[in-house]
Amino acid sequence: MGGEKSLQVPRVSRAQILNACKAGPDAVISLIEYLQEQHQSTIEQLGEIIEGLRARIESLEQKSSTDSHNSDKPPSSDGFHKRIHSRRQPSGKKPGGQEGHEGTTLAMVKHPDHIEVHSVCRCGHCGNSLKNQKVKGHEKRQVFDIPPIKVEVHEHQAEIKRCPRCGKLTTAEFPEGVTHKTQYGNRINAWASYLKDYALLPYERLSQLFYDLFGMTISTGTLANVDRRCSEGLGDTVESIKKALMCSPVIRCDETGIRINGKLHWLHTAGTEDLTYYAWHARRGNAATDEMGILPEYHGIAVHDHWKSYFLYQCRHALCNAHHLRELEFVVEQFNQRWAQKMVNLLLYSKELVEKAKAVGQKQIARSERRKIEQWYEQLIAEGLTANPPPPNNPQQGRPGRQKRSKPANLVERLRDHRRETLLFVHDFRVPFENNLAERDLRMMKVQQKISGTFRSTEGASAFCRIRSYISTVRKQGISVIDALSSVFDGRPLLPPTLQRS
Repeated sequence: MGGEKSLQVPRVSRAQILNACKAGPDAVISLIEYLQEQHQSTIEQLGEIIEGLRARIESLEQKSSTDSHNSDKPPSSDGFHKRIHSRRQPSGKKPGGQEGHEGTTLAMVKHPDHIEVHSVCRCGHCGNSLKNQKVKGHEKRQVFDIPPIKVEVHEHQAEIKRCPRCGKLTTAEFPEGVTHKTQYGNRINAWASYLKDYALLPYERLSQLFYDLFGMTISTGTLANVDRRCSEGLGDTVESIKKALMCSPVIRCDETGIRINGKLHWLHTAGTEDLTYYAWHARRGNAATDEMGILPEYHGIAVHDHWKSYFLYQCRHALCNAHHLRELEFVVEQFNQRWAQKMVNLLLYSKELVEKAKAVGQKQIARSERRKIEQWYEQLIAEGLTANPPPPNNPQQGRPGRQKRSKPANLVERLRDHRRETLLFVHDFRVPFENNLAERDLRMMKVQQKISGTFRSTEGASAFCRIRSYISTVRKQGISVIDALSSVFDGRPLLPPTLQRS
């Protein structure tokens, strides 16, 4: 059965039994002892097969019972039969806008761009003519729309004059950036970069969109050149983002898989509330983070999941408790271990305590509360270790080395070994409870792969990372992305306030 050992059940013929009887009692005893040994060996083989099947069934059951709410799987992997899991408590309010909420209904403006007056000629009741009657007032209604977009052509004419003294011609200089007979302006280039690297449109669809919206035919090759120019113009600016991150007290790190030339690579990110930096690499581990060049020289606090390569760096570390909550949920659902539910309650209690303290301007919670949380944590770790004892050391079974542990055992051991990194958010309010910001920074990269598919070259992936680092950073700081991208093609990329201060 699928590679399992086949049972070898011994069979003794009638002739063998008669021969043993003729040979005397010793031969019969030897035959019986042989059969007993073979029977015992068969039972042991059967036990091994049953144990292997049991482990396989358990593994398949655990795999089928995991989704985005109790594992690291993304929500997109849940399929059509998604289960709704939320830790929000019901507020008791009805759905929809609440009383007193101002709303965002489209409001009339005082000075419309165009006014069209509609005359009334006859009475709507008796039909009498109203042509010569004085207007008593107007009922107003406004329609908001976008006029047809027409591309404007700005022609530059450089004067040519002949010198009366030397007789030679001199031509006036064109403005900076005007270098070709015909060329696209900075706003068109900015829109192309925005739609390619923020709206995530592939080149062919982007070319079609320019024709449908503006009546312009821009080839995919031209669009690729625009993207390349934008990336090249952001070299120093994105390097400034990287240096600013290295000086930040807390950064969030994460990684996700992407495809370049059809092969799996990894996209790594480091970010804060104001900054984002992306880089791709063929590897997921420390070779990638070394080349990325942030963590090797970083001395602040890095927030991440428990991916082991992050712990190779000498900075302080904080773990994402959203990951812990999902894994604890799995232990509760699949193994019914009470310590896991208690740990969920502790983490959520600590999170609420910190949020309340921040809301009233406190810098930290009381020392007695911190001590209470730590003692509660240690008690639950002890309960978890008791519920998941180490396997007996039996050299006769299995392969040499560390024996495989269950998921609950691995989780409780990680929480024990990284207790400080797990609870750092309680002691230092700069540290977030989870790493959702980094996960959000990566989420749109997965969307890019779904819409546009694989990157066709490493150069295209590098350009995308550089431009996206810039777009994400300016958006986080409330700057118009179009204006920011237009400044890149002016040759003077806009520096967000955070970079200006640094």
